[in-house]
Amino acid sequence: MTHALRMPDDHIRLDLDRLGHLIENLGPAEAEALVRRALDRLDSRLTELGQLARSGVRPPELVRLARGLAAIAEQIGMSKLARVARDVSVCAERGDEAALGATLARLQRVGERSRAALLDLAPQAV
Repeated sequence: MTHALRMPDDHIRLDLDRLGHLIENLGPAEAEALVRRALDRLDSRLTELGQLARSGVRPPELVRLARGLAAIAEQIGMSKLARVARDVSVCAERGDEAALGATLARLQRVGERSRAALLDLAPQAV
């Protein structure tokens, strides 16, 4: 029996309904300001998570940061990024070093791609 390696699906999908609700409820200018603030906070959390991981600091700080990142990402329609951030928190809680390293690397990739996708969309949606 052979097993094929399955690469994670890093295809970025933004929740356009979530972004639409932000625009509808806040208005275009305020929604754009909220998204920009959220992107700044996401960038900070991604940087901090990477620094903590390299320094050897583990839960509960990694768990707290990953969960916070997931909440921010969910707020602005980055569902894939939110899911991967939750995966990071689970790996950190379990103390699974190999899985944590892999999911942190994936979080960085998905974070960069999600940010780019949202910024590409910004002129039309935000």
